[in-house]
Amino acid sequence: MADVLVVGAGVGGLAAAVVLAARGLNVEVLEAADRPGGKLGIGIVDGTEFDTGPSVLTLPVVLDRIFRLVGTSLEDELELRAAAPAFRYLYPDGVALDIYPDLPRTLGSVEQTLGGAAAREMEAFLAYGRRIWEAAAPHFVFGPAPSPASLMQVGLSGVKLLGRIDPLRGMWSVIRRRVRSQHLRMLFARYATYNGSDPRTAPATLNCIAHVELALGGYGVKGGMYEITRALVRVAERLGVRLHYGARVTRITVEGGGVAAVETADGARWRTGAVIANADVAQVFGELIPGTERGGAAAAGAPSMSGWTGILRARRREGPQARVAHTVLFPTDYLEEFRDIFDRNRPPQEPTVYLCAQEVCHGRSGWAEHEPIFLMANAPAEPGSDATPEHVWDALGAGVLDRLHGAGLCAADDLLVWERTPTQLARQFPGSRGSIYGAASNSPLAAFRRPANRVRGVGGLYLASGSAHPGGGMPLCLLSGCAAAQALLSDRGMQPLETEWE
Repeated sequence: MADVLVVGAGVGGLAAAVVLAARGLNVEVLEAADRPGGKLGIGIVDGTEFDTGPSVLTLPVVLDRIFRLVGTSLEDELELRAAAPAFRYLYPDGVALDIYPDLPRTLGSVEQTLGGAAAREMEAFLAYGRRIWEAAAPHFVFGPAPSPASLMQVGLSGVKLLGRIDPLRGMWSVIRRRVRSQHLRMLFARYATYNGSDPRTAPATLNCIAHVELALGGYGVKGGMYEITRALVRVAERLGVRLHYGARVTRITVEGGGVAAVETADGARWRTGAVIANADVAQVFGELIPGTERGGAAAAGAPSMSGWTGILRARRREGPQARVAHTVLFPTDYLEEFRDIFDRNRPPQEPTVYLCAQEVCHGRSGWAEHEPIFLMANAPAEPGSDATPEHVWDALGAGVLDRLHGAGLCAADDLLVWERTPTQLARQFPGSRGSIYGAASNSPLAAFRRPANRVRGVGGLYLASGSAHPGGGMPLCLLSGCAAAQALLSDRGMQPLETEWE
C-alpha cells in the first residue's frame, strides 16, 4: 500500500514525487523502462554517453524552485553553462547570424549582420513578447489549468488579459506585421516548434517563447541534459521515494468512482488511493483505464510535431571551424516545411536541420577524436493506425545528412551512430503517436482544451505530462508534475507547498 503511486519516471513524474515526498507522503514510482527520464533520455555508443532528447534548458527558475522546496537549490545540484555564441542560424542566402546568451550581445550581433533596423525590430518584438509572457504566465503556465469561465470570473481584468496575450491573431501574421527582416521572421517563426506547433495557425500568444529564450535565457547543463534527471532522482531518493524500473503498468483500477490499485505486467497489484500518471493522456484513458469516454475529449486536438533525431559521430573541429553549441540550417522556403507536415502529413522535402554540439553546449566527453552531435528534423506524428513505412523515415534521415554535407557541417567520414524515428518514438511512448509535445497549439482555444491535472470523475487520479496542463517542453512538464502534486495535496486537505515561480 502506497500513499501515492507515480506511473512514469519522466521529469513530470519525478517532480511530482519530489513535491509529495517533501510533504511526508509515501511515494512509489513505477517506470516501464530500465532507467528514468522519459524523453529526457540518453544513449551510449562505444562507451560514450549522449543526450537523446531536449538540448537546451529554459526557465531554470522552475527547477530551482522545486529543489528549494526540499532544502537544496539548482546551484547545489547542477551547473549551468552559457556558451557564446549560443545559436548560429544559417540562411539559404548565405547569411550566418549568431545569437548570444545575453540580449545586448544578441542585438549587437543582429545589428552587425542584418543592420540597425533589424536590431530595432528584434528589440521591439521581444518587448511585445515580454508583455505577452508577463500577462499569460500566471494564468496559463504557473497557475492551475485555465478555462474561459475561470477568466470571466475575474470580470473586466479577464477580458483585458485576453487582449494582452493576443490569442485571436495568428503567430505568423503578427510576425509579418511587426518584423520586416526576412531573416528575423524565420527565426521568430521557429519558436512555434518549441511546442510542436504550426506558426501559420498557432495563436500569436506563442510569440512570448522568443522572449523566454532570448531574454530570460537558454542554458546548457554541465555533463549533459540528463544530469537534470539524475538530480531529480537523487533528490527524490533522499526524501525516501522508491523507484522501480522495468515495472510496466498495464491497468489503473477504479472502484467506486476512485482509484483503487495499479497493476503491472509482472502480475503485481499495488494498492493505493492516489495515482499521478506521468504518461500520455491518450494512453491513460485508452489503455490504462479502458472503457472510458474521457480519452477522446482529454486527448482532443491534432498532435504536435514529431521528429527524426540522430547522433552523428563527427570529427572534432578546432579553431575557426569549431562548432557552436546550437546550429539551425534553414531551408529555402521555411513555411513549406509546415505545409508538408500539417497540410500534407509528410516529412518536409527540404527539412530545417537542428544540431547540438554536446561537447560545446554541455561539456560532455566524446570519443577520442570525435564529438557527439545531436541532429533533429521536424516530422509529422504517426497517423494513429498503420505505422509509416520505414523507407519514409530513411529518406528523411538521408535528406538531413545530404543537407549537412551540402552546408559543410559534416565530413564524409562522420558517421550516424544512433537514430530514432517518429515510429520508434511512438512505440517507446504509447499513446503519443510519436508527437513530442502532446497536442499542438494550433488554435486560440488550445490552452483551454488541454487536460487539467486533476481528472474529474475519478477520485485520486492526476495527470502530469506534456500532454496535460500546462503543455509540452521540459519546464512545462516539470510544472505539470508540480501542479498534479499540488492538486493532490489540496484534495487531501494538506497545505500545498508554497511555489513562487515568477
